Amino acid sequence: MTKNSTANQTTTTAIPQSVRLADTYYGILGLHPSVSVIEIRRRYRQLSKQYHPDTTDLPPAQAKAKFQRLNEAYGTLSNPERRSLYDLKIGYSRLNVIQAPKGWEQPGQEMSSRTAYLDPTDRPLSSGEIFVLFLLGVTFVGCILLVVTVAYLRGETLI
Repeated sequence: MTKNSTANQTTTTAIPQSVRLADTYYGILGLHPSVSVIEIRRRYRQLSKQYHPDTTDLPPAQAKAKFQRLNEAYGTLSNPERRSLYDLKIGYSRLNVIQAPKGWEQPGQEMSSRTAYLDPTDRPLSSGEIFVLFLLGVTFVGCILLVVTVAYLRGETLI
């Protein structure tokens, strides 16, 4: 905010967020620094479809540069540690951000945002991952049975 003072008159003017954030990773994605990881991911996917060199109408060199910058921004903002360091670098603090109460939604906010995963570790297991866990369990049980069988054949007791 800037203040212009004259003899008896003080005027306060707010600088638009787009001006202050234009050269930041948030500006590249067109988001405010207080947005959630979910919103960052959604915006990245939307813009990556728009600027990917194979799907855009932009000249190849310009599309490649925009897409690389977009990937760089997403790589930083999607990682919590790098995002915190970046926020410190640009002078943004999350300490004073007021969170909306639970159950309160802004008009036009989609209900699907409640079910989106926060990060790659916050998701259900795929069928391949479940199968690998099953094989791991079978292997573990097989090893235990092998040890017991060998001990029994040697005449050793387990106590």
